[in-house]
Amino acid sequence: MRLAPVPSLPEIRLHLAHPGSGLRRLLEPDDDNGESRPEPQPPYWAYAWAGGAVLARYILDRPSIVAGKRVLDLGAGSGLVGIAAAKAGAREVIAAETDRNGVVALRLNAQANGVAIQIRDEDITAGPPPAVDLVLAGDVFYAQDVAQRVMPFLDRCLAARIDVLVGDPGRAWLPRPRLCLLSEYQVPDVGGNGGGDPKPSAVFALVAEPG
Repeated sequence: MRLAPVPSLPEIRLHLAHPGSGLRRLLEPDDDNGESRPEPQPPYWAYAWAGGAVLARYILDRPSIVAGKRVLDLGAGSGLVGIAAAKAGAREVIAAETDRNGVVALRLNAQANGVAIQIRDEDITAGPPPAVDLVLAGDVFYAQDVAQRVMPFLDRCLAARIDVLVGDPGRAWLPRPRLCLLSEYQVPDVGGNGGGDPKPSAVFALVAEPG
C-alpha cells in the first residue's frame, strides 16, 4: 500500500492500493490452528470510493455540519469520511467497520492524518443507534443485502433524531424516494468499476418515510 493524497481530497492521505499491492492474497483463507474467524472480505478499504469521497469533500467544504458533534462513519472502509469529519472539527468520530483488515487500515489512515477515531469492529446495524448526532453513510447501497440491512438501522437513527447524510454515485439500491439532494460533485470512483475518470456523485439527506 502507498500513502498518497486522495483524488479530489488533497487534504487527506490514505494507504491506497496500487498494481503491485498483491491484495488478492488477503482473500486466501489463513491457518488459524482451527480457530473460527470471519472470512476475509474484498479489500474495499484499499480504495477511495465515490460516495465516501463526496461526503468527505462536502464536510471539509462545510465544517459547520460536523463541528462539535458526535459523528458515526457507517461502513467506514478506509476511514476517509471519518477522517474528514475529525479534521473538520467533530467532537467525536466513531467508525464502524467489520472487515478485520479494514480495521487495521483504518487505524493506520487515522494515524497518518493525525486524527483520533474510535473504531467499532462489529456490525452495529443490528442494534440501536450509538449516541451520536450525525450518521455519515458513504457507498452503503452497493448490494441488495447490504441495503436491506442498513436501511432499518438508518430509520432507527432518524427516529432517534439523528441526522443521516448519504454519499453515493447512484448505485442500484440507492433509496431515491427517501433522499433530498444537497450537493453534487465530479469525483473518480476508483473503488468501483468506473475507473479513474471523474463522474457525478452526490450528497443527500435521508428523510423519514411519510406517515
